[in-house]
Amino acid sequence: MAIACAAAFVVFLDTTIVNIAFPDISASFTGSGRDALSWVLDGYFVVIAALLVPAGGLADRFGHKRIFLIGVAGFTAASLLCALAPTLPLLIAFRVLQGAGAALIAPTSLAIVLDAFPPERRATGVGLWGAAAAAAAATGPTLGGALVELNDWRLVFLVNLPLGAAIVWAGARRLAEQPPRDHRLPDLPGAAMLAFGLALITLGIVEGNDWGWTAPVTLVGFAAGAALLVATTTRSRTHPRPIVEPALFAHGSFRIGNLGTLLFSAAFFSIVLGNVLFLTTVWGYTVLQAGLAALPGPATTTLVSGPAGRLADRFGQRVVAVPGTILFAIGVMVLRSAGAEPDWLGLWLPGSALTGVGIGLAFPTLGAAAVRDVPDDRFATASAVNAAFRQVGAVLGTAILIAIVGDPATLADALSAADGAYLFAAIASLLSGIVTLALGPLRSPARTAERRSATAEA
Repeated sequence: MAIACAAAFVVFLDTTIVNIAFPDISASFTGSGRDALSWVLDGYFVVIAALLVPAGGLADRFGHKRIFLIGVAGFTAASLLCALAPTLPLLIAFRVLQGAGAALIAPTSLAIVLDAFPPERRATGVGLWGAAAAAAAATGPTLGGALVELNDWRLVFLVNLPLGAAIVWAGARRLAEQPPRDHRLPDLPGAAMLAFGLALITLGIVEGNDWGWTAPVTLVGFAAGAALLVATTTRSRTHPRPIVEPALFAHGSFRIGNLGTLLFSAAFFSIVLGNVLFLTTVWGYTVLQAGLAALPGPATTTLVSGPAGRLADRFGQRVVAVPGTILFAIGVMVLRSAGAEPDWLGLWLPGSALTGVGIGLAFPTLGAAAVRDVPDDRFATASAVNAAFRQVGAVLGTAILIAIVGDPATLADALSAADGAYLFAAIASLLSGIVTLALGPLRSPARTAERRSATAEA
C-alpha cells in the first residue's frame, strides 16, 4: 500500500508542481515563444492521456509489478534528464518521456492496491490511494513555490529522484507478482488507434484557447480523435485480444463512475489552478504564500479519504460520493464570495476545508465505483480507463478555467473572472453528483464472489 501510494503521489505531484515553476522555466529559455514553452506542460498531459489505457492493458497481460517498476524507473530517469536539459526542445522531449512513465505508473499502482484488498474492502484501499493522489496534486503549488524560491526550476524535477529510487528498490523487494494472464501481445494497432485518438482530443482541449475553439485545426483534431475512438471500439468487438474489453462497459458502475470522475476532475483541477491565480492576482500573495494558504484543503482531503473508503465499503459509493460533490460545491461558493480584501482565516480557511472534505469523499470513491464490479484480472485496464477520464477532465477543467479567466486588465475584471471560474467548478461538481445518483446499491461480498466466479467460468 505504501509503495503504490508513494508512486501515485509522485505522478500526481508532477501534474501541478511544474505549473508553478513555469515562469522560472520561461526566464531560462529567453527568446522562446509562449506556444513552444506551453509544451513543457502540455506534452506531459497529452502523453499521459494517450498512453494510460494501452498501459493498463499491457499490465493486465504481462503483470502489474513488472509494468509498474518499468514505469517508475523510466519516470525517475526522465526526471533527471528534465533537470539537466540544456535547451527547450530537449526539456519538452524529456517531459514527454516522463509522461510515458507516469502513464505506466497510474493504472498499475491502483491495480496493485486492488490486488491487495478483498472485494469488500477495496473502496478503503482506493480511498487511501486517492488521498495520496489528491494531496499530491493540491500540494504541488506549495512545494513548487518553495523549491523555485530556494534555487530554480530544476529542483522541481530533482525532487523526484530520491522518491523514485526508493520506490523502485522497495517495489522490487516487496511487491508480489501475479503470473501473466497471457504472454501474447494485445491488439497493438488498436492500442495505437486508441492512443492517437485520446491524444488528438486532449490536444484539442489543451490548445483550444490559443488556436480558437472553432478554428479548423481544432475541429479537425476533435473529429479525427473521435473517429479513431469509434474505430477502436468497433475493432475491439471482434478482435480476440482487444486492448480494452467491451464487456467492461456493460457494468453500469463502470460507466457511471467514469463519467462522474470526468466531471469532478474538471471541477477539482480548475480550482487547483484557480485558487493560485486568485490569491496571487487579487489578494497579492506570492506564489509560496498562495501555496501555503491553500494547504488546509489537501490536508483535509488526506484525513477524510481513508474513513470515506471504509464508509463506502459498508454503505456503498453513492452514499459517500454524492454528499462529497455537494460539500465541494458549497466550499467553492464560499471561496467565490471572497472580495478584494484578504480574509484567509474567516473566509478562505472554511471554504478550503469544505472543498477538501468534498474531494476526500468524492474523488477516490468515484474511482472505486468505476472498478467495483470488474473482474480481478482487468483491474489495471479498468483503472487506466478511469485514469484517462480523470486526465481528460483535468485538461478540460483547466482549459475552461483559462478561457473564463482570460487576461483581466483591472481588479474588477479579475474579481468578475473569479466569480465565473468558481461558478463553473460548483456546477461541474453538482453535475458529477447527479450522475452518481444513478449508481446501484452495493452488492454483498457473497453475491460479488458468486458473480466473479460465474464470469471466470464463462
